[in-house]
Amino acid sequence: MGGAGWDVVVVGAGPNGLAAAIELARVGLDVLVRERASEVGGGARTEELTEPGFLHDVGSAVHPLGVGSPFFRTLPLHEHGLEWVHPEIPLAHPLDGGDAVALDRAVDETVAGLGPDGPAYRRLVDPFVRCWPDFADHILGSPLRPPRNPVLMARFALGGLRSASALARGTFGGPRARALLAGNAAHAGIPLDMAPSAAIGLVLLVSAHAVGWPFPRGGAGALSRALASYLRSLGGVIETDTPVRSLSDLPPSRAVLLDLAPRHAAEVAASVLPDAYRARLEAWGHGPGAFKVDWALDAPIPWTAQACRRAGTVHLGGTLEEIATSEAAAWSGPEPAERPFVLLAQPSLFDPSRAPAGKHTAWAYCHVPRGSTVDVAGRIEAQVERFAPGFGALVRARRVHGPQALEAWNPNLVGGDVSGGSPTLSQTFARPTLSFSPWATPVRDLYLCSASTPPGPGVHGMCGYHAARTALKRTFRR
Repeated sequence: MGGAGWDVVVVGAGPNGLAAAIELARVGLDVLVRERASEVGGGARTEELTEPGFLHDVGSAVHPLGVGSPFFRTLPLHEHGLEWVHPEIPLAHPLDGGDAVALDRAVDETVAGLGPDGPAYRRLVDPFVRCWPDFADHILGSPLRPPRNPVLMARFALGGLRSASALARGTFGGPRARALLAGNAAHAGIPLDMAPSAAIGLVLLVSAHAVGWPFPRGGAGALSRALASYLRSLGGVIETDTPVRSLSDLPPSRAVLLDLAPRHAAEVAASVLPDAYRARLEAWGHGPGAFKVDWALDAPIPWTAQACRRAGTVHLGGTLEEIATSEAAAWSGPEPAERPFVLLAQPSLFDPSRAPAGKHTAWAYCHVPRGSTVDVAGRIEAQVERFAPGFGALVRARRVHGPQALEAWNPNLVGGDVSGGSPTLSQTFARPTLSFSPWATPVRDLYLCSASTPPGPGVHGMCGYHAARTALKRTFRR
């Protein structure tokens, strides 16, 4: 690489690219960030998608690993406009018959709602909630690094490196606790009978108790703007509307970090990457796509279960068996499930800035097979109507993004995959290659920092942070 221009150029201004730039700028390096879009944020942006005054998160919306990020918590982002909004309860999971399972911030409250499975639930999550700093340090670090608390992480491996179906059935006897775990595990976008789907479910359950499931006031874009503002205060420079098609498009620098999906990184760096490594990036496995609907509403969603009216996030899928069927269809296709598992967020209940007075917004998506062009907006709305009769009458406008539209909006969402690559067992430990330093490439001073590197998906900035620390050691000898 080399040159006498910038110390570092970062390609991509998503949360990971901005995190990498901040960590490098904090030690006094001259940092330039180049972004193809007209605004920063990558998958964490907020737009008026339906009607004026209705603010919708186009990509990510709820950020438990954002508020729990060991890196973000070291930054003065509150001085740059970031305020976390915590719903009354993080999550509700309605069941047929008008009831719902509530994932409360307090373990005791959640246990009380699980009946005979309450004690088993406490045994499952309590050790990790009580040791959250050690737990977060490892799950948001390199999967090959020795844990700071080996006993804790051995316990996590016993439960997490299994399928969610196996953990749910082996731990709980009733449908309520099984459904709660299944809904959380289904965030992974892999079948519930595949390992390590249990790990994703367990991490999300624990994070709800340890740090909550909040969202930024004003939308996910507020987090991205705060990161960009802090970077500029450190002297970093951000250039938007500046696509990068190859390394030759960049000014001279001592190091380059790519916040790009592996196949795009392979294209940009094709002139310098060894053939074998480039082939590995091009073969990176992406999972199911997302099909997303945003609504402008005349009133709050009329949930039958009261717990859903107090929750920032609602999981719509009924039982473990129904959720498993939905996620299996999204994985293997060819058709999406008739009753898809739907993840729904309703931020305007707790953040009035998201909509005009008396109005509301809601955001929902489900997984569909890669390459699917089937419009499942009606199926998503049917799942909402199932647990909130009368919902359809409140919809004043909607905006639909299928997998292709999501990828057009943000090319890192390859095929609509919002996870940066399937978190299968092999792609958890080899992300995107099996290495103690997976952020480094075979090319000196060229690094990867997208969600396709450890620790993987989620708006936490840790992929960028680890890439920056790797560059500091390897390129700058710090």
